[in-house]
Amino acid sequence: MKVLVINCGSSSLKYQLIDSETEEVVAKGNCERIGIDGRLTHTPAGKEKVVIESPMPDHNAAVHMVLSILTDPEHGVIGSLDEIGAVGHRVVHGGEKFSSSVLLNDEVIAEIEECNHLAPLHNPANVTGIQACMELMPGKPMAAVFDTAFHQTLPKEAFLYGVPIEYYEKYGFRRYGFHGTSHSYVSKRAAEFLGKDPADLKIIVCHLGNGSSICAVSGGRSVDTSMGLTPLAGLPMGTRSGDIDPSFFEFIAEKEQLDLKGIMNILNKKSGVLGLSGGISSDFRDLRAAADEGDEKAKTALDVFCYQVAKVVGSYAAVMDGVDAICFTAGIGENTPLIREKILSHLDFLGIDLDREVNDSTHGTEARISKPGSRVEALVIPTNEELMICRETAALIEGC
Repeated sequence: MKVLVINCGSSSLKYQLIDSETEEVVAKGNCERIGIDGRLTHTPAGKEKVVIESPMPDHNAAVHMVLSILTDPEHGVIGSLDEIGAVGHRVVHGGEKFSSSVLLNDEVIAEIEECNHLAPLHNPANVTGIQACMELMPGKPMAAVFDTAFHQTLPKEAFLYGVPIEYYEKYGFRRYGFHGTSHSYVSKRAAEFLGKDPADLKIIVCHLGNGSSICAVSGGRSVDTSMGLTPLAGLPMGTRSGDIDPSFFEFIAEKEQLDLKGIMNILNKKSGVLGLSGGISSDFRDLRAAADEGDEKAKTALDVFCYQVAKVVGSYAAVMDGVDAICFTAGIGENTPLIREKILSHLDFLGIDLDREVNDSTHGTEARISKPGSRVEALVIPTNEELMICRETAALIEGC
């Protein structure tokens, strides 16, 4: 069965068409600048990439373009939409309503919309993509795969905040965590790589990209994670602050004469390594280049990031009473040997013996970067959220 995987952002739409039996990507692409001018980048398997500039006033138009290019006589990969067996949609926030992937219907969509206040930048775009696909492919089975679902196994001591309990009881104010599809895939793949049962392992997954989060996975279940009610919490990221003293709000409001919207704009878009570097960049490649040229702020930004990652990893080893493997994934985790080495240098007490030669030569490929005999394994496991969404969708369809 061919599964179309859709990931809608506020002004973008990423897609992959995957054969669920062979798990091969038949085609993939990205619609950008939706609502502005529109650009479709389409890559059929074994063929050259195609770029089409065309107006995309909304997600409905973007979905229409995706379906058109997939069936295009010259650049397409299927004869008709009938060859698509199902559609899997990434949905960022499922609150406490969804602890697993579900088949979509009007009732489920309404429940997803009830979570919009928990992810106002993401969920509405996800729902828009769902509705556009339903309109253009009526009757086609579709599934929602939630970023938050994997973390619904967190115990209360991990997800409750130290605020009045009625805020959780009335409004669902708690830690939810994100990147769950990635953490789930990487932890399972790490177990396969090590030739062990996930139930027998304690794994810490470091999903490090422009948005970063860490997850403690014990026995195949998420038991703690660094992001919180929203993706703003946890590590300092590309432009996001991560965890911060709440008194920052009052302090900066008075010093800079800012309202709540202005403060949130700083924390979401002007902080993280961008802010720490004095505005040099939110891209870790730029920061490393600047640090290599002697820029102290760039070096400090990298040092802070690596320190904070190591601190969270150490705390998760404590709450799990040990760790068997530490996995690096996502753009930075998969492709930046220096960051991996700097993080692991703080964790010698765990008994990690880094193979620097292997680490330095590993970029975006699966590898064991610890030496044989290392008490704790260090791995690079490229994430594949689209494949995970495909698997979840296929399982739901086949289980009907």
